[in-house]
Amino acid sequence: MHRVLVLGGYGAFGSRVAERLARQSGIELIVAGRSLERAQVFAAGLARTARAKMTPARIDGGAVTAGELAALRPFVVINASGPYQDQDYTLACACIAAGAHYLDLADARAFAVGIAALDAEAKAAGVLVVSGTSTVPALSAAVVDQYAPSFARLRAITTIIAPGNSFDPGLATTRSILRSLGRPLSRAGKAKAAFGWQGLERRVLPGLGARWIGDCDAPDLALFPRRYAGLETVRVCAALEVGAFHLALWGLSWLVRAGVVRGPERLAGALLAAKHHLRFLGSDTGGMAVTLEGTDEEGEVKRVDWHLVAKSGHGPCIPATPSVILAKKLLAGSLAERGAMACVGLLTLGDFMCEIADLDITAGVA
Repeated sequence: MHRVLVLGGYGAFGSRVAERLARQSGIELIVAGRSLERAQVFAAGLARTARAKMTPARIDGGAVTAGELAALRPFVVINASGPYQDQDYTLACACIAAGAHYLDLADARAFAVGIAALDAEAKAAGVLVVSGTSTVPALSAAVVDQYAPSFARLRAITTIIAPGNSFDPGLATTRSILRSLGRPLSRAGKAKAAFGWQGLERRVLPGLGARWIGDCDAPDLALFPRRYAGLETVRVCAALEVGAFHLALWGLSWLVRAGVVRGPERLAGALLAAKHHLRFLGSDTGGMAVTLEGTDEEGEVKRVDWHLVAKSGHGPCIPATPSVILAKKLLAGSLAERGAMACVGLLTLGDFMCEIADLDITAGVA
């Protein structure tokens, strides 16, 4: 029986990963985090309907050693314990030394792109080490891979992530968002300079209505220009459901950029509490949009607008799903790739849509 270890397994996104994998028969699912009590409560809840054998554990992903991992004998380790901006590759290296496959949900650009430095070690150990099994770059790349062949030349890609207001992202995620406010974002080719949560625009998103959007950092900004020849512009944006919240962060980004406010991540607890109390202002509906722009074989302007809408509070399953897909492929022996890499080209849009078929999520081209 293969063991799958989910670190941060009772957290905002790790809990969704664990819920999906608990349906898998023939595996032991270890739900782990810094709190054994929380792991026990969550694992016990899943065990009522799980097909997998459920095991809670107390493990600090930032301090676990290769020996400790080897004693647990996991086949796959899924690191859902962000924020990844504060992490190094200690856990990934421990997985390699223990002979375990490693997946994480990182959307931090430097972390996801830098994982390739472990490629030789991972190949020598015969394991797969993948960073970014999340909305970006995993799903965004799968969407682009689906539609890019229809372009003679692909010039621009814009991805917009639009969560529902009812979802509380957690303290760690909130801190990582605040840390990016007003910070310069390097972008590819001819794109003008961008700063975190700036580039304010109003966009109408299918199924979600009009929202403000603002630039944010993501692995796509570094990975896509390498993957798609001729690409001139890559943009990743966030779009909060409650406009006042989005504009407040936009205003704060200017104060950070001007040096008036330093260390905005210190405000995370207070802002998250305020959002929680005002969750009634929005809904449980969120989604994303990916726009591809370029030219066709005749040189005519071509554009593809793909969108996804998640209702019934299923939005947080979107970043959780790519790691579930890859874990299932590894368990089934259908993913032969080995080495260390960011998550582009390892799953298809079809894989994703198949995995979320039971959820209140729809997607397509507008």
